[in-house]
Amino acid sequence: MVTESRPAPAAPELLAYADDLRADADRMDGYARRLRGAATALAGCAGAPDGSGRALERQATACAAAAARLRRAARALRAHATD
Repeated sequence: MVTESRPAPAAPELLAYADDLRADADRMDGYARRLRGAATALAGCAGAPDGSGRALERQATACAAAAARLRRAARALRAHATD
């Protein structure tokens, strides 16, 4: 019995994609830092809406978590590509 399968992407393509994922992770870490900076700045601002600092901190935490997941995906993809 013959089954059709789609060819797997070439290792160089997978490695490039893993590099892109790492760059995205770095970008997400940068967003987290900026959000935390904004939260700190708003903490000293009398006109800031209630809860804005907490909301920014939640978003920063989500960005940092996404960065960690992107890095794990990049490592897994790199390991797969170099097997």
